[in-house]
Amino acid sequence: MSAVRPMTEAEFPGWRARHEVEYAANMVDFGGVAPEAAKVKAAQDFAQLLTNGLATHGHWLYTVEGDDGAPVGSLWLSERSDEQGTMLFVYDVNIDADRRGQGLGRAAMEFAADEARRRDIPRVVLNVFGGNEVARNLYRSLGYDEMAMWMVKRV
Repeated sequence: MSAVRPMTEAEFPGWRARHEVEYAANMVDFGGVAPEAAKVKAAQDFAQLLTNGLATHGHWLYTVEGDDGAPVGSLWLSERSDEQGTMLFVYDVNIDADRRGQGLGRAAMEFAADEARRRDIPRVVLNVFGGNEVARNLYRSLGYDEMAMWMVKRV
């Protein structure tokens, strides 16, 4: 059985460095953003969102562990509000490539839903790049509805 636990201060710097790079790569691969612009945007987004690292108010970072207790991924949640009210926003769920397909991402997303219920937050919301079919299929299988799709035609 996998576990989700709060990320430690020792884990945070490595996590942030890796995930800035991965976020930039996703913007390039799935969003059509130029590599240098993606790198700049990723750094700006992380700096703006996690102003106090793990101590940033309203943000929670978790480490996903495999059956053996070894870290195999991460989950980043935040409480946000919009015109429909309060939500638990999933900024990122990431499982190491060699551990994907073992139910760890599903377990992390079920943890997110449990956290929303525990915090009395009525919905869990996330964004996913349109080309990321593996993630989209996972979210659909967990009951998430696709609410919008941004489309582009290059001319």
